[in-house]
Amino acid sequence: MLKNRFPLNAEHGQSQVPRGGLIRKRVKRLFMILMGLLGTQILIIWSVEDLTLFESLWMTMTTIATVGYGDFAPVTYVGRISTILLMFVGAITMLTLIVSDFIEYRFYRRERILTGRWIYKMNNHIVIINTPKHGGVTYFMRFATQIRSVEGYETIPIMLLTREFPNGLPAELSDLGIVHFHGSGFDPEALKAVHAGSAKYIVVLAADESDPHSDSLTFDIAHRLGELNLGPKTTVECVTDTNRSRFKALGVRAVIRPVRTYPEIMVRAVVAPGSEKVLEDMFNYEQDHPHRYDLKLDDLNWADIVSALIRHGIGTALAYIDENDEVICQPPVTGEIQGKGLIVLVRSSDTPDLEVVKEALQRYRTFMEKWRNMQDTTTTSDISPPAAN
Repeated sequence: MLKNRFPLNAEHGQSQVPRGGLIRKRVKRLFMILMGLLGTQILIIWSVEDLTLFESLWMTMTTIATVGYGDFAPVTYVGRISTILLMFVGAITMLTLIVSDFIEYRFYRRERILTGRWIYKMNNHIVIINTPKHGGVTYFMRFATQIRSVEGYETIPIMLLTREFPNGLPAELSDLGIVHFHGSGFDPEALKAVHAGSAKYIVVLAADESDPHSDSLTFDIAHRLGELNLGPKTTVECVTDTNRSRFKALGVRAVIRPVRTYPEIMVRAVVAPGSEKVLEDMFNYEQDHPHRYDLKLDDLNWADIVSALIRHGIGTALAYIDENDEVICQPPVTGEIQGKGLIVLVRSSDTPDLEVVKEALQRYRTFMEKWRNMQDTTTTSDISPPAAN
């Protein structure tokens, strides 16, 4: 600000202080003054002019709105002087200042929202702390799209707590209803600003999915969330597997590896804790993985196949391949399966070979045949006539 030049309003000289509350207070003060001027004018006109109370109110309101219908007008000196002083000088000036402040407040609010400094009133929302080093916009888009496709989460608010996007969120994210606050997860004031305490879920992303040192930042944030008793609603990304136990000791809800190309893992960790471990293990090929077996399927239904594989400790059937090479997931449990292959979730350390699977299915066929024969025998004996005496 130039020397010897004073601001129009005192708070304009306090750029470090958010002006929203100050502007709202001044608007309220000006509005109360305006109401006092209008009330005084109505009472004066009602007293000195040959008008009813409603007619006095009508004339006052048409004057403040500068409409000037001309159906009523003050004819006494007192009425005209009060109209000049209270309405033309006082009330219209107050109204102009109120409109000006309202416009200023709207611009102020828009700027704060754009730069991520507006504090929203949120509850039961998702807070995502940090932004991926690469592909952050795409990751957030896919995360929001997928989580809102889950039943019950169609309209859940999503807020980002990040130092990225200082000039505003990209249109792709804003169009999805995502908002952000400019700050860091280790800052208590920033956590308060995003209403972390009333959030439904909190997600802490690894700042750099390829740098083990980013676990230090994640741990600091997780520790602060733990101090606020927010661990049970927090899911964190951990780059180094040896650090998982440290995060678990903080009481966090779930710990997963950063998988940027598949946000579904994080979505599952949020909406269905535990399922992310199955998905994560499939990607990393450590404990379990889906394996394909090429074999003829023609006389068992899906329930029989699943039971056979489980009974023989092979694994869990996930899908089968039909004659057209289509992968059929979750087929009907009744009706014979016609196909030429199976997709089975098996142990990575001890993957059964094809002959073991064939033997398991054949044993189950034999078992089912014996069971049906027993059923037929029992039914026949039940309906046989009693022996003659």
